[in-house]
Amino acid sequence: MDFQHSERSVALQGELTNFLSEVIHPAEAEFHQQEQANRQAGQPFATPAVMAGLKAEARRRGLWNLFLPDDRFGAGLSVLDYAPLAELSGRVPDLAPEAMNCSAPDTGNMELLAMFGTEQQHQRWLQPLLDAEIRSCFSMTEPDVASSDATNISTRIVADGDSYVVSGRKWWSTGAMRDECALAIVMGVSDPDAARHARHSMILVPLDAPGVTLHRSTTVYGYDDGPHGGHAEISFDDVRVPAGNLLGPRGGGFAMAQARLGPGRIHHCMRSLGMAERACELMVARALDRQAFGRPLADQGVVREWIAESRLAIEQARLLVLKAAWLIDTAGVRQAATEIAAIKVAAPRAASYVLDRAIQTFGAAGVSGDTPLAQMWAGLRTLHLADGPDEVHLRSVARVELAKSRAGR
Repeated sequence: MDFQHSERSVALQGELTNFLSEVIHPAEAEFHQQEQANRQAGQPFATPAVMAGLKAEARRRGLWNLFLPDDRFGAGLSVLDYAPLAELSGRVPDLAPEAMNCSAPDTGNMELLAMFGTEQQHQRWLQPLLDAEIRSCFSMTEPDVASSDATNISTRIVADGDSYVVSGRKWWSTGAMRDECALAIVMGVSDPDAARHARHSMILVPLDAPGVTLHRSTTVYGYDDGPHGGHAEISFDDVRVPAGNLLGPRGGGFAMAQARLGPGRIHHCMRSLGMAERACELMVARALDRQAFGRPLADQGVVREWIAESRLAIEQARLLVLKAAWLIDTAGVRQAATEIAAIKVAAPRAASYVLDRAIQTFGAAGVSGDTPLAQMWAGLRTLHLADGPDEVHLRSVARVELAKSRAGR
């Protein structure tokens, strides 16, 4: 295994580090001030105005669409080369990923369109997403079924002449509540009598189509992620779209979901390490500056243990992320499936530990809004569920281990 980053990746890491220190960190306070002003004006899902300037500056610096390995559309970086860049962006998850047009769910949706979209779909939807002229959401999870098993999905996609009619109810459609969100990629059952993994399709549904209703945004431990469009519950009531809106092959929805979720999962893991690194830095600074019982917290044995364990957790998880990225690049997503499943558990677990210890070091301030720790923890906790709960990924890893043993018996 070779985890060496290319010269281009190293250069971009330097540029991104400068972008964070010179532009992103100084803009954090303004971003949150504008967020609060939007809420007071009754527009909780409006994008803070400062984001437009951040995007323009990121694009000027060449920090744009770095996640796409297809150089027809994106930066053409390997997954291994993108890994440290995604990690850096995770240090400021509210601002940096979106400023670089590298934030979920748009990243996964752009990958789907790039891989499976027609030329017409590229022009109508992909190019505006690449230019950040519009936003999108991914409507897969449903409130009435256990969506950890995607074959439970009940939304129907029914062919009717030169159209498809979409009927169903989705939730956790992240990003859908803000005005810029123009497109939902909806997964539903198109062929109910087909084999278990060939029953589903994906279809492109404009959010302004008749029959589409946005009901509400669910919250994450009280946070509604308003500036990023919330997490919408959406009903699709006999929504009619042209047959040309079918994404990829009919019945190919399950396979395309796996193609989307594989890279998407590792991107989440990369960003979670960035959150962990920032939390670790804040914990160390707090331990050095704060005194209790007559001496700095850093002199307390238990706090030193937290710091040491945090460093171990970050480094271990990073190595597994890099291995998974290297395997995706060299062998493909399918061959890296076990490592992707493993890191989807290990990285959020490691980052959650670091954030929890950082919060404990800060005491009551750690659970307040005066530091980024509480909101980062709330977002990170969802990664134990998003893109498949930990238990599903552990099941996948265990299945591989058991198969090895059975084969040798």
